[in-house]
Amino acid sequence: MSVIPDTHRDLFDLPAVWHVATVGPDGEPHVSPVWADFDGTHVRFPHAEGRQKWRNLCADGRVALSATDPSDNERYLEVRGRLVGWEEDGSLEFLDAQAMKYRGEDEFPRDHLGDRPRVTAVVEPLHCTTMG
Repeated sequence: MSVIPDTHRDLFDLPAVWHVATVGPDGEPHVSPVWADFDGTHVRFPHAEGRQKWRNLCADGRVALSATDPSDNERYLEVRGRLVGWEEDGSLEFLDAQAMKYRGEDEFPRDHLGDRPRVTAVVEPLHCTTMG
């Protein structure tokens, strides 16, 4: 059974932008927006190796994500958990699926990828907070 309540799982189906918080090397918080999805067990979000969020999560797997319902700013879901791994296989396909959800595009623009390998963060939800 997932800690993510059924009442708020739909936020992963919407084009809700998720804010991911990680812990930096000096203990400072680092927050940035991502696209995210939930497969019934894990929260996933696309990323690129070598960026600050990647470095933070490799050093300390604690992570929090939150999103507000795009049609009701008083309804939100916060998920706290831990990184359980990085998926390399299928990372571009996952990013393309997110591009469809968030932009209505079949494929994430390849010229926006840069030169860093793409990965998908896999997060185990451990605690949730909701409103609305």
